[in-house]
Order: sequence, then C-alpha cells, then structure tokens
Amino acid sequence: MPKQHILVVDDEPGVREVVKRYLERDGYVVSTASTGPEALTIIETERDIKLVVLDVMLPGVDGSEIVKRVRRDNAVPIIMLSARSDELDRVIGLETGADDYVPKPFSPRELVSRVKAVLRRAPQDDSKVEVAKPIAVGGVEADAGTRQVSVDGKPVELTAKEFDLLWFFMRHPKQVFSREQLLEQVWGFVEYIDLSTVTVHIHRLREKIEPDPAKPVRLMTVWGVGYRLAES
Repeated sequence: MPKQHILVVDDEPGVREVVKRYLERDGYVVSTASTGPEALTIIETERDIKLVVLDVMLPGVDGSEIVKRVRRDNAVPIIMLSARSDELDRVIGLETGADDYVPKPFSPRELVSRVKAVLRRAPQDDSKVEVAKPIAVGGVEADAGTRQVSVDGKPVELTAKEFDLLWFFMRHPKQVFSREQLLEQVWGFVEYIDLSTVTVHIHRLREKIEPDPAKPVRLMTVWGVGYRLAES
C-alpha cells in the first residue's frame, strides 16, 4: 500500500519540522508550506494529499479562509492548529469545515494519533474494498462509493466527516447515540477529541439536510441522551 501524503501548513519552522519528523516516523510522506497561498497551490496541484494539518494564523490567507476555499470542491480531511484554544475558536474552526481542531501547544504524539483517527474514517482509494450499496432514509440518499448525498432529490455537498457522520446514522436509523458513542464510532478516537466536536458537526449537518435547521425533523435530539436519525 502506498504511503499516505500529508500536507503540514504552519508559519513556524520549528512546528513544521517537528510535526513532519513525527509523521514521517510513522510512515507518512509529508509536504510542508509556510503561507496560505503556498498551501492552496499545493492542495490544488498535488491531488494525492490525504490530509492537511493547518495552522489558523498564517500570513497571506489565514487557515479559516483556506478551509472555506478548499471545501468548495475538495473533501480532503483537515486538522486545524491554533494557539487560541477557547471554546469559541474551536467551534468556529469546526464550523468552517475542518474535521478536527488541536490547540497549541500540543503533543506531537497526540497530533499523530488524531491524524491516524481522521484518516481511518476518510474514504479509501483501494478499489478492492467492497463498497456498501446506497442508502435512502427519510428523503436523504447517500452513496458510500461516490460520497454523494441528495436531499429530496437535490444534491448537497458534505465534508468528509459530515458524510461519515450521516452515513453512520443512516446505517442505524431510529437508534439513539450519545456524543461519546459517536466519537468512538465515527471519529474512531475518543481520548483527545472534545465532545463539542460532535455538537458542531451535528449543527453543520442539520444545516444541509433539514428543511429548517432550527426545527429538525430528520436528525433529532433526544434530550439527555444523544441523537437519532428519523426514518420519515
């Protein structure tokens, strides 16, 4: 199996080198960039990149803007880094379309674990893997092979993690899952990921599949327990 290609974007040379070294030690191929425009160029030209580790504070174009631009036509998983670690910044980072958010300072080992967890749930290119048949639940149809989703017959664009979350719910309609269970089943790694990650992704998913996100009829909250996907 070919080594997976990761892009590390940070304007601090020391951070880039440490993250690059730890990732290469685990068998990844790593490219680096120090500015927003440089990162965008690499993402657009090197189509084999499987994941981006992206600092929020960058010269030229900041990390949040990069995520927005990439998400227009690319579902590559993105882990954001930021020295601003309060709850609001974490939520903003996830709402822009990032798959995970790691506050600085961070443990390089923790970051590598987060990378592995995100990649585990990302779509694989191995053509030998048997892909499940499309699923339709309550007006929502999803195809795991093409990663395409339609709502009431109209296509919608989801990030990689949004698709993973929706696909999990669609495989288990009417079942209620806590945020801890969703972290374990969808993210595949619980120890370092904040529960607010699930809350943010639920909110983003509702904005794309609900007629009125403020009054969900598909992705329901079961108060005090978790969430479930209604069948109709």
